[in-house]
Amino acid sequence: MATICVETTVDIPADRAWEAVADVGAVHQRLLPGRVIAAVIEGDNRILTMPDGHQVRELILAIDHDIRRMAYTVVEGQRMPLTYHHAAFQVFEEGDHSRLVWTTDVLPHAMAALIQPRVERGLAEIKDVLESTTNAQDAVKVSDPVRPSAGSM
Repeated sequence: MATICVETTVDIPADRAWEAVADVGAVHQRLLPGRVIAAVIEGDNRILTMPDGHQVRELILAIDHDIRRMAYTVVEGQRMPLTYHHAAFQVFEEGDHSRLVWTTDVLPHAMAALIQPRVERGLAEIKDVLESTTNAQDAVKVSDPVRPSAGSM
């Protein structure tokens, strides 16, 4: 089995990165908007809908809040000729930043060379979304004027 491991530093605290990763039903909103247009949870399964309507069914294997790790496997709808696909995200605290690690195991081995650039591109997109969402939220907090209460006028 070939293993692909890609990581990046994200300019947000680990708890905020983990909240987004652990929110498995909102991957289309919190991690990969545009790449995934919908996510539906059915028991332990997550069904992702892509922009062209194609659906991928994943079995969510673990959401471990103690070690900030989420693991899944693709069980249906894989477009690549893979016989096995298992992946995990893990978030690590690094001061006021976080390190996001995406590990993917695939078979056949030869497919790793095709999967790695997709994982790298996906992680770069996730980093951009997490940082831009946080920056937008912070901008709203900073620019939102303090309004006096009715009793202080």
